[in-house]
Amino acid sequence: MKKLLFICSQNRWRSPTAETVFSEYEGLDVDSAGLDKEAEIPLSSEAIEWADMIFVMEKSHRNKLTRKFQPWLKGKRVICLDIPDEYEYMEPALVELLKRKVLPLLGTF
Repeated sequence: MKKLLFICSQNRWRSPTAETVFSEYEGLDVDSAGLDKEAEIPLSSEAIEWADMIFVMEKSHRNKLTRKFQPWLKGKRVICLDIPDEYEYMEPALVELLKRKVLPLLGTF
């Protein structure tokens, strides 16, 4: 079982979409969170420790993640998807983009 964590700023559109999409795949355990204080589900060190792979939507997220959670990131794979904040929750273009960028990184899907 691969444990995937998707992170964006507010945890309102991009990362919850990724969580919904990839939770449909057998063999994946998926969660999402946001880096901002006002996020729907704020990121915790426990979520980072839980994850096998961490996906951030933008380079700025990777930088903020590293600044705020450096001690918990040792040995963790953090992948930047380069998906801008211009999509709504479950927007078909976002779903397609997520699948195109994430599935090849998972190996068996």
